[in-house]
Amino acid sequence: MSIYMTGIDHTKAPLDVRAVFSFTKKNMAKAMETWKKIPGLHGCVMIVTCNRMELWASVQEGMEPDLFELLCREKGADAQQYRKYAVFREGREAVNHLFEVSCGLQSRILGEDQIITQVKDALTFAREQYATDNVLEVLFRMAVTAGKKVKTEVLLSKKDSSVIHRAVEVLKEEGFSLYGKKCMVIGNGEMGRLSANVIQNEGADVTVTMRSYRSGVVDIPRGCKRIDYAARMTLFPQCDYVISATASPNYTLREEEVRAALRGPVVLIDLAVPRDIEPSVGNLEGVTLYDIDYFDAGHLSAQTQADIARAKEILKEQIKEFFDWYEGRDVIEKIQSVREAVVEDFHLRTRKKTKELGSCLQIADTEMLQEYQKYIEMAAEKTINKMMFGLRRKVCDQTFRECMEALDSLYEKDDHNRQQGE
Repeated sequence: MSIYMTGIDHTKAPLDVRAVFSFTKKNMAKAMETWKKIPGLHGCVMIVTCNRMELWASVQEGMEPDLFELLCREKGADAQQYRKYAVFREGREAVNHLFEVSCGLQSRILGEDQIITQVKDALTFAREQYATDNVLEVLFRMAVTAGKKVKTEVLLSKKDSSVIHRAVEVLKEEGFSLYGKKCMVIGNGEMGRLSANVIQNEGADVTVTMRSYRSGVVDIPRGCKRIDYAARMTLFPQCDYVISATASPNYTLREEEVRAALRGPVVLIDLAVPRDIEPSVGNLEGVTLYDIDYFDAGHLSAQTQADIARAKEILKEQIKEFFDWYEGRDVIEKIQSVREAVVEDFHLRTRKKTKELGSCLQIADTEMLQEYQKYIEMAAEKTINKMMFGLRRKVCDQTFRECMEALDSLYEKDDHNRQQGE
């Protein structure tokens, strides 16, 4: 089995190209249903964020799928036209990339907070579509675990790190202030709610748009006002700032309606992919328009570069653990069988003596003795695990397999080799 990925991300593709390959959940579910039927394609997962769209697949050994062609078919796009913007990875390179993505090393904003959840959610969604397999399950779970470990041990960014935090920083650098300003946030998804919270903490007067059919069931951030999405242009003339962050395939602000509603200077911030705000709006007098690509993280300090190196060292160990599993997954069943047999052998050898000792103790002490027996059995199991997987790392594959065969033979499940105390 082999691991492949292809995708479109901010490193090579401008915003409008990324927009072509944006998938809604409905689109993803439909695509996965199609891809599951491809012979030799055992599983697939899609990561879809503002800055990247990646398709991951585990396939039969020897198969070399054109994943980008599959994506283009689903989007009705010309593969030849867009292939220059795509990235392609397989095997170890692909695995390394996913681990770096999970901890934010590949994000536009280094160490961003949301990416771990996005990778985890990508796996969950694929699982719900019955589109994943054991290899991708383990790969994505271990990548998320590695991302959390890096997040805990290395300071790659400030405490709060997301595109809206970066946007606020940039606005301040350019002389803008949100304090006391009237702001509207279009969209009440994850990014919309986060944006509302962040600018409210900056002292802004915030109103969040709600779709009419959701108004009664979806909460908005505490302290924010709400307005029906259809009425957004009635509030627009009063706004100093408008942030749009939806998953809509259509523009939330068009040039014609903005021109009609414009009453004074306004700053518009478009955090969506595909775009929420029609680009030509930025040409209107009095309008300052920012899109998501404007808020780049910029220069990396020497300390940040050292932190990145530390993060990569952590990932190296985590990636090694994945490949220990991946390369030995065909003998996992035998490893488990041998481990169970060794642990059972240990139990048989200790329980007899524990019972003898118990008969010499007071009744009140026997419970403590039972707890101690459980402890030493658990300790033995952990020690055996450490020995077996340590052996897997220290010797070549062939030697390890021979060791497993020998141990399996030694602990065959028959009465002759399982006699207590042998």
